[in-house]
Amino acid sequence: MHILDIVENAISAGADLITIDMSVDEAGDQLAISVGDNGRGMSKEMLERVRSPFTTSRTTRDVGLGIPLFAASCEKADGHLRITSKKDVGTQVTAKYRYSHIDRPPLGDIAETLYTLTLLNPNIDFALSASKSGERFVYDTREIKATLDGLPITHPDVLSFIKGFLKEGAMQIFGGYET
Repeated sequence: MHILDIVENAISAGADLITIDMSVDEAGDQLAISVGDNGRGMSKEMLERVRSPFTTSRTTRDVGLGIPLFAASCEKADGHLRITSKKDVGTQVTAKYRYSHIDRPPLGDIAETLYTLTLLNPNIDFALSASKSGERFVYDTREIKATLDGLPITHPDVLSFIKGFLKEGAMQIFGGYET
């Protein structure tokens, strides 16, 4: 859910490229997740306030819990959350967890998450890089779109391929859909 929240923020910030890097270092007992975008970015003032639950860019409410809850989940599992942003360039959110920590939240169904993001946001490019134990999986909608020769990424045959490709990649890296 944290990844989806950060991606939603990136989309709201006008990003048309969102990168997600996930790496499990079993020897170092660390899980790292980084979500980057090429959206509007944040001012220095907003970056300083973004961890407060009383900071949000939304006009429909006065609280924003996504970043504070993400940071809390990292800290609960002996990790930390780092946010870097540059106005008119983009934002990078990097979460680190102790991989074996009992309070580390599960990754969830990464394959279904990326499939759904692709389906619902065909004009946004998503690039996932996931690695664990020397295995690496890459999913990049830019590469897929380059081979489609005008066929939309939301065409049922393309979506069927994407779903299978993502599930196979999740199995390859994580041994299942939920980790």
